[in-house]
Amino acid sequence: MWLVYLVLTIVFFLHLISGFNTQVENKDSYWRDILLQSPFLLLPTAFWLLPSMKSQYLRYLWTLFFGLVVVFALGSTINYLLNTEYINEMYLHSQVMPTEPDHIRFSLMVSLAVTVGSIMTVYQNWTLGWSRWLIVLSTVFLAFYQHLLAVRSGLITFYALSVVAIVWLVKAKYYQVIVKLSFCLLLLPILSFVCFPTFRNRFHNTREDIGQVNRIRSADNYSLTGRVYSYRVAMLLVKENMWLGVGNVDMEQELARKYKETFPTIRTTSYIKPHNQFIYLLVAFGIVGVVLFTTCFYYPLVWAWPRPAPLLIAHYCIMTLSFLAEYTLETQIGLTFSLIFLLLSLNGLSNEPDQDYFWTPV
Repeated sequence: MWLVYLVLTIVFFLHLISGFNTQVENKDSYWRDILLQSPFLLLPTAFWLLPSMKSQYLRYLWTLFFGLVVVFALGSTINYLLNTEYINEMYLHSQVMPTEPDHIRFSLMVSLAVTVGSIMTVYQNWTLGWSRWLIVLSTVFLAFYQHLLAVRSGLITFYALSVVAIVWLVKAKYYQVIVKLSFCLLLLPILSFVCFPTFRNRFHNTREDIGQVNRIRSADNYSLTGRVYSYRVAMLLVKENMWLGVGNVDMEQELARKYKETFPTIRTTSYIKPHNQFIYLLVAFGIVGVVLFTTCFYYPLVWAWPRPAPLLIAHYCIMTLSFLAEYTLETQIGLTFSLIFLLLSLNGLSNEPDQDYFWTPV
């Protein structure tokens, strides 16, 4: 597996060599970016050098992750119940209830935790009946919590993974389960709209936000509209620096310059980087950088195919969808979340399934 880990480290070196395309006054920012991206070098190297973890230990880690997400979701729910009116109002103004970590990354973790809970319920040979039902109830709670939290990234990944699950069930010819799951997936958003003011307010806010896209000044107050104009500005920069980009740490000032030239009515405080990992990298490193990143980041998935690796596939689905709406890998929590669970899934592929279990966590 050394080649898989080696390929992942190339993403770090992509950022490292961008120093040749960085303005002198931004060197401090360049070194901060190198520090931020260092997990792409350190974590794959550590997983390569250390012996593979036993399947039992991997199960403990995934179960710990699942339990922590449930605990934090419970804490967030209690906070919501104590501040219902205030938080409901927040959702009408493109804001979300506070979570740890931030609501976008946490919603992705909830989607992954729902996947983990579902897989443990289906595959795991639990010796105690109560633990199985605890997992089932916790998974159902997280599914409802995802709709209470009502973060668009989390909801999209949740339903995308549900579609993947249905495809797998069709392949396995579990037709009765497909009917039941499809019914639940149709009923869940309806119940959420009726029962959860946060979900309902998010729906109305999103519809209003989309209606403002053609009004430039709305970029100051509406998140989706602001993102649309950030994409437009980004693509103008791409046309000027198509192959090698403007450099990661020089991007902010280049975007500000292009904002002023193209959309002078937008406030400077509303200038944002493109909330799309691929467009972000296209601006920073050009076509060459995007092709290199995509090849390296998705190589482990190609390497693993066609072995059964449900957690690996689920995590890649979550990350890919998050890339379409966020620059996930440019924040510490986003990068760490992406890499840790990718590497844990890959680590499971290096182990033989235990005889007393039906599933190796990969």
